[in-house]
Amino acid sequence: MKKLLRFLLPPLVLALCVFGVWRDNNSIETDRFSFAFSRLPEPFDGFRVVQLSDLHGKQFGEGNSRLLAAVAAAEPDMIALTGDLVDAQSDVSDMLPLIDGLVRLAPVYYVTGNHEWGSGQAQTVVRTLRERGVVCLENEYATLERDGKHLLIAGIHDPNGFADQKTPEQLAAEINASEPNACWLLLAHRNNLFNGKYCRLGASLTLSGHAHGGIVRLPFTDGLVDTMLHPFPSFTAGFYQCDDGGHTPAWVFVSRGLGNSPHWTFRLFNRPQVAVITLKCKE
Repeated sequence: MKKLLRFLLPPLVLALCVFGVWRDNNSIETDRFSFAFSRLPEPFDGFRVVQLSDLHGKQFGEGNSRLLAAVAAAEPDMIALTGDLVDAQSDVSDMLPLIDGLVRLAPVYYVTGNHEWGSGQAQTVVRTLRERGVVCLENEYATLERDGKHLLIAGIHDPNGFADQKTPEQLAAEINASEPNACWLLLAHRNNLFNGKYCRLGASLTLSGHAHGGIVRLPFTDGLVDTMLHPFPSFTAGFYQCDDGGHTPAWVFVSRGLGNSPHWTFRLFNRPQVAVITLKCKE
């Protein structure tokens, strides 16, 4: 019996490891959060935002059917796509079933990531998504209205975009001039630009991605490496607060994302994430 166990144990351990890696890269995890705003208009209390980030062309079932099912189960009021939908190894045409499914569920807002620009597809992606009914925020903002009250959704291009594009600071100045007391969400792909930069813009909450959750999430760390392979990064998954040099404290939520880049990399203890953020009025 002992000989049989010694014979079976190595392949069993190997099979469990292989299954664990497969699960950590292909099994979607839906995580639910809430965030309270002091300036959130009462009609938006309970407003659900589903954030998807860093898909990198990955398919969860045919036509991304499993991903669509996860988003539908969350019953979103709004869907935020925070960049890196595609990269140099994928094409926006592969994402059309997903996009068409998402716009049937809720209004969809999109901002570019570094990989859309790095692969030369940014303008094609923006044009294609607009044709399918997605609101593409190119250094601009949109206004949502409920019962006469407003919630602003702002979005900025990735810094890999045009050299002469409007800056985040210019966009924030426009918002603060036209809606000085507004509650607004900022969609901005790069998590690493929040602390010390985006946190100064005045957004009520920033939604970012880019970090892939630190790729390998070991205990007592915020991930093993960032997407540039810098060790032990921060601002990689969940909520973080920045109090930068006396400025008003600001918050960011960073999605762990869905795909991998490069595609040969793998996640560990870091399943692909559908983030559901319910906005609440602060009492």
